Amino acid sequence: MIRNGTLYDGSGRDPVHGDLAIDGDRISAVGTVQGRGRTEIDAHGLAVSPGFINVMSQSTESLIADGRGMSDLMQGVTTEILGEGDASLAVSNHDVVNNGRDRRAVAVERYARQ
Repeated sequence: MIRNGTLYDGSGRDPVHGDLAIDGDRISAVGTVQGRGRTEIDAHGLAVSPGFINVMSQSTESLIADGRGMSDLMQGVTTEILGEGDASLAVSNHDVVNNGRDRRAVAVERYARQ
């Protein structure tokens, strides 16, 4: 149970002050929640929000090195969208990880020299 927080629902609407009950991995109640939770967190003065989606991630290499993504998690990011750039390792193959180069990039360089 998260109590007394400023609740943002991700819709863009104004936040509301209240409680958030969690049952397992699901939100079970929002607002003024009666009863006590197994664990109680006082969020007075804090924002409570859904996880953030990083739509322009620059974490490709760090996620390969440490797949836990602790840097983003500590900032509230729960979803990473990778591969939006041509140089992303996420859309490549083992050659990028092992050799630091993408075959597509080599082909483009050869074509450009012609």
